Amino acid sequence: MSKKNFVLLCVIGLLAGCGGPSYRSETGTIYGTIYHITYESTDDYALDIRREMERVNQSLSMFNPRSVVARWNRGETEVVDTLFLEMWAKAREVHDVSGGAFDVTVAPLVNAWGFGTEGKQMPEPGEVDSLLSIVGMDKVVQEGDRLVKTVPGVQIDASSIAKGLGVDLVAEFFDRHGVANYMIEIGGEIRVRGKSAKDRPWRIGIDKPVDDSTALSRQLQTILELTGGSLATSGNYRRYYVVDGKKYAHTIDPKTGRPVQRDIVGASVYAPTCMEADAYATAFMVLGMEEARRVVREVPAVEACLIYVTPEGKMDVWMSEGIRKLVLEE
Repeated sequence: MSKKNFVLLCVIGLLAGCGGPSYRSETGTIYGTIYHITYESTDDYALDIRREMERVNQSLSMFNPRSVVARWNRGETEVVDTLFLEMWAKAREVHDVSGGAFDVTVAPLVNAWGFGTEGKQMPEPGEVDSLLSIVGMDKVVQEGDRLVKTVPGVQIDASSIAKGLGVDLVAEFFDRHGVANYMIEIGGEIRVRGKSAKDRPWRIGIDKPVDDSTALSRQLQTILELTGGSLATSGNYRRYYVVDGKKYAHTIDPKTGRPVQRDIVGASVYAPTCMEADAYATAFMVLGMEEARRVVREVPAVEACLIYVTPEGKMDVWMSEGIRKLVLEE
């Protein structure tokens, strides 16, 4: 082949996108947090990525007054979209498996404790007991594409599962478009496939549960090597406030109506989808060690790393067998 023809073929190849895929990175803000997405492709999917994430805002964000969930909470509609129904189905599943520890109808309690949309802090005397009467997924009945409240005043807060769903939507988009290698992280919720640009499994750190609402003092508990699946973490060391020397964290026990005070201080869950990993991580914070380990044993697709405080007041770590196999060996 002549040099002239070789150059011509190279030009044609570049114009056709045949120069080979490269790793691309996208960073920005969504859902009140930061996302980092890395993927290998010949195509730039930045706009598509944003479009997939925004679907969650339109459906499930309490901070968007025109979202489906905001209008449902205000009683303006009973009809919900397919994304909402997808969330509801998974939320029901985790609710049932966890014995009600995971419950997306905690919105009134989340607001009362100052972690919702109303900007208040601390409930009024007697308010929690009153609100418990309108909390419970059994107070909502699905009829086709309608979710019907059987008790007036029920509201849904999907924040404990929606970020994970947003991660999954981007992953599913990549899968449909043949992207074999990617890492999607939104506010610490992660899903991966394939390998990183360093030609090795994705290395994902699990944070130590160090009180730091700014997230500027991160310390790693361990590092996992992943070629697929999702990892989500819930902990009471980022979103919290202190009143009269007592710490109040954002995870609310739907049965007591109060911020959880369990032995688990950080729960990281590995599962096939980020939505279920997200939901189970919250459930484990509510359940505590004994019940969380029971669920891990009973649900084959779920693995966990639980950081907890022993009766002696010392920090310790429990890992399921599946998680141990993923730990990076130094």
